[in-house]
Amino acid sequence: MDNTFLILYWLDLQKPVSRQLGLSLVDPLLHFCVKFYTPDPSQLEEEYTRYLFCLQVKRDLAQGHLQCNDNTAALMASYIVQAECGDFVAEDYPDHTYLTSYKFVPHQDQEIERKIMENHKKHIGQSPGEADLNLLETARRCELYGIKMHPTKDQENVPLNLAVAHMGIIVFQHYTKINTFSWAKIRKISFKRKKFLIKLHPEGYGYYKDTVEFFFESRNECKNFWKKCVENHGFFRCSSVKTVPRHKTRVLSRGSSFRYSGKTQKQIVEFVRDNYVKRQAFQR
Repeated sequence: MDNTFLILYWLDLQKPVSRQLGLSLVDPLLHFCVKFYTPDPSQLEEEYTRYLFCLQVKRDLAQGHLQCNDNTAALMASYIVQAECGDFVAEDYPDHTYLTSYKFVPHQDQEIERKIMENHKKHIGQSPGEADLNLLETARRCELYGIKMHPTKDQENVPLNLAVAHMGIIVFQHYTKINTFSWAKIRKISFKRKKFLIKLHPEGYGYYKDTVEFFFESRNECKNFWKKCVENHGFFRCSSVKTVPRHKTRVLSRGSSFRYSGKTQKQIVEFVRDNYVKRQAFQR
């Protein structure tokens, strides 16, 4: 089954889990995932936090979400091997077959495994923590780092993909980036049924209209992407966000009351630096 565009939803910590999963799901499957991909891994102070980010990058690479050329994929995979297996030892690894039991990329073959092995040889002496940081530094330079595609169409019914990241909302045609709406350009984002709207600041943005529209297959998919945009803007763009208490659902309501709740990136960085305590060694 092709799950490239499988629609996933984040748990809302302010709502009961049972209400969000629904009664129809007998065996719901929950994943622990990175929600906000930091553009600068050096800001991750703790080695354990970097390790968790590396697990997400490893999964993204293996599932084909983090697409890149084979040389870059082999380099990232070699850092994963270095962190998990340690230094390359010729007596223990006479050929590439020591990598066969691992899944690094969907199209893995002997040629890629040989490239991984050759890179692994160059990392002798790197600690697991150093290999983790090198993996993150390599991954962040990939155009699709942290990108989760959301299928949509423009006003001419042309199939596109939307994604949201730390810099703003990105438009793709297949996996080729064709436009970026930075947070500085955007005046407002909203949705109406299946229609997602981006209102732009009018000055200096070429041929674009004041409002750009995209169309999703369903209202839930549209709302889900809108919520992701609200959260990414709040986390990366704001210094702090006000906690607004939620009221019970009214019979008549205009729009969604959803707001981002939680610490922003700036607040987390400042908190960790002010309260940093070295974590004990952990089991990988």
